[in-house]
Amino acid sequence: MLSNQGFDLWADNYDKTVQISEENNLYPFAGYKKILNVIFNEAMQKENSDILDIGFGTGVLTSKLYKNGHQIDGVDFSSKMISIAQSIMPNANLIEWDFSMSLPPEFLGKRYDSIISTYALHHLTDEKKITFINNLIPLLKKDGKIFIGDISFETREKLNKCRLDSIEYWDDDEFYFVYDEINSSLENECEFYPISHCGGVFIISK
Repeated sequence: MLSNQGFDLWADNYDKTVQISEENNLYPFAGYKKILNVIFNEAMQKENSDILDIGFGTGVLTSKLYKNGHQIDGVDFSSKMISIAQSIMPNANLIEWDFSMSLPPEFLGKRYDSIISTYALHHLTDEKKITFINNLIPLLKKDGKIFIGDISFETREKLNKCRLDSIEYWDDDEFYFVYDEINSSLENECEFYPISHCGGVFIISK
């Protein structure tokens, strides 16, 4: 797992790395554009909405929502990535923060139409993912939604196959989503909130 210093060093080339992986349909960013497009289209259903982005990186997705009139709060633990994102979203409220330690106090008292996280929660163990997601639900407005797009697999067998195929650069310190496992856990923890999937994105509705 990269430290925040590692992400700072990666920041300038991050988007290019993603593009190469996505265009060649390779781990870890296969399907990246599809996932971001699903979340963008879903979040755009409400005009001028309040959005929290957890692990926004260089702001590829969030900046498009920002340009369409949405109010953006965000956390990321790379100061260099924040600098890049802030330059294209000057009025967004972007905070340097390690979300594995919960969220900044100033965000905990707010309510959001959409909470977004793309390619970030795989830094948490599955157990911590469930706790973290469950703690986001109180931050949603009525009819608000959580959108999670990340490296994910339908089954553990497909994850293991990808690991073998990508063994030279597989990261064993990251914890990727396995649909059948995480879905069962989410249903148990978030039993009163509908959970759905669309184009590789987990959607939890309030």
